[in-house]
Amino acid sequence: MRIGIEAQRLFRTHKHGMDRVALELIQNLQIIDKVNEYFIFVKPDQDKSVIQETSNFKIVEIPGNLYPWWEQFKLPKVAKSLQCDVLHCTSNTAPYSKNIPLITTLHDIIYMEGNLMKLLTSKASLYQKIGNLYRRCIVHSVVKNSKKLITVSNFEKENITKFFQLENHTIETVYNGVNEKFKMNLETEYLKKCKTVHQLPDNYVLHIANKDPRKNTLRVLVAFQKFLNQSKLPYKLVMLGCKEEDLTLSLKEINALKLREHIVLLGYVSDNDLPAIYYFAELFLFPSLREGFGIPIIEAMACGIPVITSNTSSMPEVAGNAAHLVDPFNTDEICEGMMKIVLDENYKGLLIQKGMLQSKKFSWEKMAWQVLEQYKQLYNEINTKGYDKRK
Repeated sequence: MRIGIEAQRLFRTHKHGMDRVALELIQNLQIIDKVNEYFIFVKPDQDKSVIQETSNFKIVEIPGNLYPWWEQFKLPKVAKSLQCDVLHCTSNTAPYSKNIPLITTLHDIIYMEGNLMKLLTSKASLYQKIGNLYRRCIVHSVVKNSKKLITVSNFEKENITKFFQLENHTIETVYNGVNEKFKMNLETEYLKKCKTVHQLPDNYVLHIANKDPRKNTLRVLVAFQKFLNQSKLPYKLVMLGCKEEDLTLSLKEINALKLREHIVLLGYVSDNDLPAIYYFAELFLFPSLREGFGIPIIEAMACGIPVITSNTSSMPEVAGNAAHLVDPFNTDEICEGMMKIVLDENYKGLLIQKGMLQSKKFSWEKMAWQVLEQYKQLYNEINTKGYDKRK
């Protein structure tokens, strides 16, 4: 097979959820598949060291700043010129073209929920708004033109199936994984270095923040303030991915500017340092309003950190019985969860033990095998029907 994989943001320095999934897929396909020929379609960028070409993996750089133009015109043209048997688009969107056999990964359809005005007036960044608007405009055609669809949880599979009125057999659940570096015994020198470089406090609760309201950062701040008031313990809230100006606006909104002295902002943290950030945390706070999967849940669990997450969408499916589940709209529940974990060593130990077992259920290598099987199935279907990839 000649397999094309769209991974246009693979080389950018600051990788986010879908970028990391694409990277893990490609790296693990390189390990398990030495037979088929792969073409990795990317935009030229800085971080080229993440993937190395091999005898059957070729990197194809396609220039272009405007993503819709890149995806709709440049990508299919190059894929067809290379006579790809299958083109896998990894990040919710795909070309309109009907003349190329498509597999598309729909991580979620959050951008389809709510009306258009709500999307445009949300607190998300301009980049996020434009991306969501583009996805919203194109997703119906993506679903229609894709020969196979992949999603990342049974919750999202059911959601997509109902929304687009699909038959279950047209969409496959393939769980995300957790990188082995989160499961390893971390070296003492590495831990010391990360703690010094990032100036980590001795006692802290970890939260991954975002301008996107669904990350629920505002309620996390309210709950953490309640936790400090009730526990009287010297804890800090370490926040990843949050800018100072965004934090200030949030603290003003809840009338809690004095809380700033108890917060440590780390901004973007590299994947290499992330295990240490988890490792030193007392607990991981992830009460998101909506997730297609929620990779940080199993990353924290793999590092031996108790997790508080939401009882909604995909999160109970991913966390199983290994996390403290809360109503993400209820700041008292979130606070109570923190209190219970911090004050009850037996409960904390039980969550850690269950979490490490739960994280072992998720593997990027397993994910790669399942995706490869989807490639094979589509290839066989194409050959059976006599699909002409030269059109």
